[in-house]
Amino acid sequence: MRFQALILGVMAAGLFSSQAAQAQHQRQVRHYNSQGRAYYRGPLHVTLGGGTALYNGDLGNSPGDNFLSPALSVGVRYRLTPHLHLGSEFSYLKMGARDKAKERGLAFTSTNGLGTVLLRFDLLPDESVFAASMTEAPIFQLYVQGGAGLLLYDPKSYVGTERATGDTSFLAPERNDYPALAGVAPVGAGFTVRVIDKLRVGLEGNYYFTTTDHLDDINLRLGGASASNDGFGTVMLKLDYSLE
Repeated sequence: MRFQALILGVMAAGLFSSQAAQAQHQRQVRHYNSQGRAYYRGPLHVTLGGGTALYNGDLGNSPGDNFLSPALSVGVRYRLTPHLHLGSEFSYLKMGARDKAKERGLAFTSTNGLGTVLLRFDLLPDESVFAASMTEAPIFQLYVQGGAGLLLYDPKSYVGTERATGDTSFLAPERNDYPALAGVAPVGAGFTVRVIDKLRVGLEGNYYFTTTDHLDDINLRLGGASASNDGFGTVMLKLDYSLE
């Protein structure tokens, strides 16, 4: 409960900071690209996402072995150039999976908080950002992105092949510092579709490289001989709302 309260508090802080940042960008300032065309960076955008997370680690990487659980995100995004955006997101997600090796019969579940800073690059031009243009933003937009962040993870491992319940007996943790922090490096891509003038809806997928091999609390149990750190992916339906 304390962990969930912390994550919800961080997400709420993100929403409040987006409102404060919007007040600083009420007056549009002209900037110029390499061709000398004037464009506007604003307005600030708020993003909300919902989907699921997929684990990739010592237990395997099969979607069929994942216990699909909710993933939620809230963030802000601001244009730097006609194609490049800077964004920040806070996410709450749960993960879990069973062992690909049935004879071992291991599994895990985890609760995670995630904060990232992202650079996003739009692949299609948007003429609406230029000062002299009367064009609307494109209906369809493709983008790629990458960044860095921190993951607060709290895994629990157990013997079993089904999703953990209130009656599950968990194994002793391999570390005594859970919830622990790890660095992450996300890379991803997505697309958005304009629904109304200020609102876009899209689908986004990201993969997160991490600095830990304890995302599943299973490393020493397998001899501690893993050749790589654990990772995970997210797939989310996202709403993008302009505060202008």
